[in-house]
Amino acid sequence: MTKEIRAKPLNMLIKIERAFRVHDCHISGRSRLLAAMDAYKPDWLSISGASHQTSSNTQSFWGNKSNGKHAAFLALSIFCSNIPGLASAQGSCNATGANDTPSRVFQDKLPGDGLGPVMIAIKPGSFVMGDRQNVGKSYEKPVHEVTIGHCLSLGKYPVTFAEYDRFTAATGKPLVGDYNWGRDNRPVINVNLSDAQEYTQWLSHQTGHKYRLPSEAEREYAARAGTPSIYPWGDEIGRGNAHCKGCDITPNKKMTAPVGQLPPNPWGLHDMHGNIWELTADCWNYTYDNAPTDGSAWRSGDCTRSVLRGGSWGDIPGDLRSSTRLRSYSGTRTIVIGFRVVRED
Repeated sequence: MTKEIRAKPLNMLIKIERAFRVHDCHISGRSRLLAAMDAYKPDWLSISGASHQTSSNTQSFWGNKSNGKHAAFLALSIFCSNIPGLASAQGSCNATGANDTPSRVFQDKLPGDGLGPVMIAIKPGSFVMGDRQNVGKSYEKPVHEVTIGHCLSLGKYPVTFAEYDRFTAATGKPLVGDYNWGRDNRPVINVNLSDAQEYTQWLSHQTGHKYRLPSEAEREYAARAGTPSIYPWGDEIGRGNAHCKGCDITPNKKMTAPVGQLPPNPWGLHDMHGNIWELTADCWNYTYDNAPTDGSAWRSGDCTRSVLRGGSWGDIPGDLRSSTRLRSYSGTRTIVIGFRVVRED
């Protein structure tokens, strides 16, 4: 059936597959795309306005060039989780793990017409945490194995100004400053640990699901995305992989960049390296001695300081490594610190 369908509308398939890459929906392989479109045929036919009578099967629908825009839009809508009724998740354990790209991308509904952050579901798994290559700091050791035994979903991007501004408008909190860099889809900055926690509590109340900050271990697990290397793409920073002071790819390195401009990691997560430092739920400790090995946040140590992960636009490539960690006083608000969220399942 796949060969039969692929024969005529091959050019359209190529175009839609390219669109998937642009929109980071990460559906690879024409056979998977075709099978998925066929499975969702009643949805995309009815929503597109195409009739079941004139489009009796996937081949005839795609073979009709006038339906091309409908097919492309709906394929992207389905897998980017923008179709009403398909937005909410049913549990992130339906996602893939290991080195496979997660198959679950979703947004929870907010009251009214709004949607929460785009989330990517991640399965449980084990990884080796810390500075494996001996190129980092002493507080990235000892290297140890961590097992994430629970299902979770992590924000595909850091929380943006648009998302955080919705929260401040709803709660009456003052807008946070953007340093005149722009708001919208830039990562929110000038927030501290309390601000981030208040946002997750508000989001939990709005959606009916529990949102929180990631633990340091969850953040590294997701940043590595099944890879043992210094960065998920290899041991060198390369070009076009991250936004930082020494990454040498973006025209303006003296400010944040809009989220999602650079390629995602193997699990579909953007901006895990560079752009902004991200707050985690852990207290600061100078070594990993006696650190939790179950992926939970470390609630003892110096809890006046938060652990930051990811590196920022103002940092050198060495600060963007998967194992890099930094500390900051929990009440600090700066132009290099933001956060992303986890949804528990």
